[in-house]
Amino acid sequence: MTKVLIIEDEESIRLLLRYDLKAAGYEVELAEDGETGLEMALSRSYDVLIVDWMLPRLSGLELVRKVREMQSQALIFMVTAKDEEQDVLEAFDVGVDDYLIKPFSPRQLVARLNAHLRRLSHRENQQQRTFGNVVISDEEHRVLVDGNEVFLTKTEFDLLQYLSSNLNKVMSREQILNDIWDFDYDGDTRIVDVHIFKLRSKLVNGSLQIKSLRGVGYVAKITA
Repeated sequence: MTKVLIIEDEESIRLLLRYDLKAAGYEVELAEDGETGLEMALSRSYDVLIVDWMLPRLSGLELVRKVREMQSQALIFMVTAKDEEQDVLEAFDVGVDDYLIKPFSPRQLVARLNAHLRRLSHRENQQQRTFGNVVISDEEHRVLVDGNEVFLTKTEFDLLQYLSSNLNKVMSREQILNDIWDFDYDGDTRIVDVHIFKLRSKLVNGSLQIKSLRGVGYVAKITA
């Protein structure tokens, strides 16, 4: 059973999300402040973290940053009333996989969570692909560069897998947004750019490189 941790200081939202997620078949635990949520996230095993940005004792943004520093591969959803474009991009930059602006329907969150998990479950298993000095293991969710493991979040891994499966094929930002995130972000394709930038920085010594075509999109290529 997929295990979810909800870190939210508003009791009504906490309980409503727990009700809908449990009804959808998820195992759910709760935390009402950032420090408690961080301690639980780092000491127990969760598949999904649902994190409010404005938390007492430790902000949701800082919590996500610390969780990712520990190389957690949990899916992380940020829920917040902060709706400025820069806020959204900042959240993705620290490692959030999805972002919902309050008020939202708990059913919308469940639908998005299901979409993420379907994509993970449909990933081709027991397959290892080599691109020069880069090895992508779909089954183990691992990427090696020169034999050294490179930590990627689930979304970064999905993005790399997607582009490498379309080797030498230019993919538009809109196409990537639709195929990887599976829902509409009001056409803000800069979310794609944020993830590409982070992915490139992690593959800087790899022979599999992601090139940009100005005004068109991105393409994965094997370099010498």
